[in-house]
Amino acid sequence: MTVILETQGLVKRFAGLTATDNVSFTLEEGHIHALIGPNGAGKSTLIHQLCGNLLPSEGRILFAGQDVTRLAPAARVALGLGRTFQVTSLLGEFTVRQNMAVAVQARLGGNLRIFDRMTGRREVWEETDELLGKSPLGKRADIIVDDLSQGERKQLELLVSLAGRPKVLLLDEPMAGLGHAESLDMIEVLKGLRGTVTILLVEHDMDAVFALADRISVLVYGRIIMTGSAEEIAGSADVREAYLGNEDELC
Repeated sequence: MTVILETQGLVKRFAGLTATDNVSFTLEEGHIHALIGPNGAGKSTLIHQLCGNLLPSEGRILFAGQDVTRLAPAARVALGLGRTFQVTSLLGEFTVRQNMAVAVQARLGGNLRIFDRMTGRREVWEETDELLGKSPLGKRADIIVDDLSQGERKQLELLVSLAGRPKVLLLDEPMAGLGHAESLDMIEVLKGLRGTVTILLVEHDMDAVFALADRISVLVYGRIIMTGSAEEIAGSADVREAYLGNEDELC
C-alpha cells in the first residue's frame, strides 16, 4: 500500500511537559486508521501538528512524500489535507445547501461574499447539488442548519470537508455528542467513504472504531504503545491496562 501521511519521531514540548513523545506512524492510502487513547494522551496535540496549527519541537511530517513539517495550515489544505472538529463549525443561520455552496466556492476560488455573487455561478450550485444528492442530507437541503439535529450537523460538516476534495481527512471525534442511532448513521456514512478518501479517525467510541478502522494506533502519555488490527488491539493486555479496561468494555 502507498503511504500518504507519515510522522517521523514527532515531539512536542510545552515547558516541562512532553505532549507527543517520538511519535512515528504511517497512514496508508485508502485506509481508515483510528487513533485512540485516554484523555490527556496527546491526541489533540498530534492532530494540531498534522494540521499545522502547532509546530513540532522535533521530528518530521510527510504528506504524499513531501516534507510539510513547517508548512502553514492553508498550504496543507491546498495539498489535500482536510479536517473536521469535535464542535461543528457551520454557518448556523444558512441552509444546508448554502453551507455546501460556500465550501465548494472556497475550493474553486473567487469572491467569498457568497450570496451577492453566487447566483450566477452555475458550476458551484451544480457541484453542491451533486454532493448533496449522494447524501441523506439531500432531502434536507433547504433546512436551516440551526434546525438540524446534532447528528445531521456532524454529517454536514463531513460533507463540507469533502467539498474541498481532500486526499486525507482528519476526523476529530465525529461521534461526540451523538445518540446511539445517530452514531450508527455516522458509522454507515463513514463506511461509504472507505477507499474514496484516506481517513485518520480520532475517536473514543470503541464500537465505531472497531467497526471502521483498518488499523488502530494507541496513544498513551504522548507515545504510541501499539499499532495493529482491531483484533490485535482488542486482544492486547498492554492496551487493556493502559486504556480499554476490562473485557466487558470491548464487547
